[in-house]
Amino acid sequence: MSTADKILVDSKLLLQIEKWKEGGETIVFTNGCFDLLHLGHVDYLEKAAEKGTKLIVAINTDSSVKKLKGPNRPVNNEYARARLLAALSFVDAVTFFSEDTPENIISTLLPDVLIKGSDYTISNIVGADIVLRNGGKVETIDLVAGYSTTSIINQFK
Repeated sequence: MSTADKILVDSKLLLQIEKWKEGGETIVFTNGCFDLLHLGHVDYLEKAAEKGTKLIVAINTDSSVKKLKGPNRPVNNEYARARLLAALSFVDAVTFFSEDTPENIISTLLPDVLIKGSDYTISNIVGADIVLRNGGKVETIDLVAGYSTTSIINQFK
């Protein structure tokens, strides 16, 4: 399977998740901009993948990143970001969302496990209530200190 084949949207993603669930797989979901892939991202995603058997990463579209991070972002366009994430062996699918939050995609996919970084608490993780209400788990993962896309970009300035 090529990395491009791991980029799934709409009905293709839903069909794949259905197959995985029918096969007894545990679906883990996380999301973010993932603008410049760095050690912090790789560590976080690798640990997220260990929480189940299939990891889905939803990334903000370019327009969503601009809205959240400012006019000079993203550095890499959404297709480039998706391909980089899909190249990681522990990432099983990459998809996109354009809303301010991933609430809609979480309510559509209903993952078994929802993951965010430890800079969040379960009470302020978007979609936590949906996952918990549907019998899933919500967990946080400690982040690698000193690694963030913003700090990397600031070093270049």
